[in-house]
Amino acid sequence: MKNFVFIILVLFLSVSCKKELVKEPKRLIEKEKMIDIMYDLSLLEAIKYQNPLSLDSVNSDPKNFVLKKYKVDSLQFAQSNIYYAADYNTYKEMYDEIGKRLAVKQRAVDSIVKIEEKKAAKVAKAAAKKNKAKVNPKDSIKKPSKPINIDSIRRTRQLR
Repeated sequence: MKNFVFIILVLFLSVSCKKELVKEPKRLIEKEKMIDIMYDLSLLEAIKYQNPLSLDSVNSDPKNFVLKKYKVDSLQFAQSNIYYAADYNTYKEMYDEIGKRLAVKQRAVDSIVKIEEKKAAKVAKAAAKKNKAKVNPKDSIKKPSKPINIDSIRRTRQLR
C-alpha cells in the first residue's frame, strides 16, 4: 500500500510540473516568423544605438514598419513574445539563431569595409605618388613671374 501511495504521489507531482505558465494565444506567430521579426527589430535597435539621429528623421515608427512587413499587429506580437519567453529553452534557441544571423551579417559587412578601405588606401597612395611626381624638390623656391630690373632699384635709391 505504501508503494502504491508513493507511485501516485510521484505521478501527481510529474503531471503538476507540466502545467503551462502562459496559455498559447489564439493567433500565435510561428517560430520562424517570430525569429525573423525579432532579427529585424534587433537590427533597428543596433541602428538606433549606433546612430540615434538616423531613425529620428523618419516620420513613421520603424517597429510598426517591421510589424506591417510581416503582417502582424502589435498585440499579436506581444502575446506571442510573452508565450515564447515563458519557455526559457525555446526563447534562448530563438535568440541564439538571431545571434548567428547577426554574426554572419557582421562578417560580411566587415569584409566589405576592409575591401573599401584597401581601395581608398590605393587611391590615396596613387594620388600622393602623382603629387610627389609633380613637385620637384630642387625647384622648391618659386621663380618670380616678372624679372626684376636691378637698374630700376638703383635709380630709386639714388633719387632719395
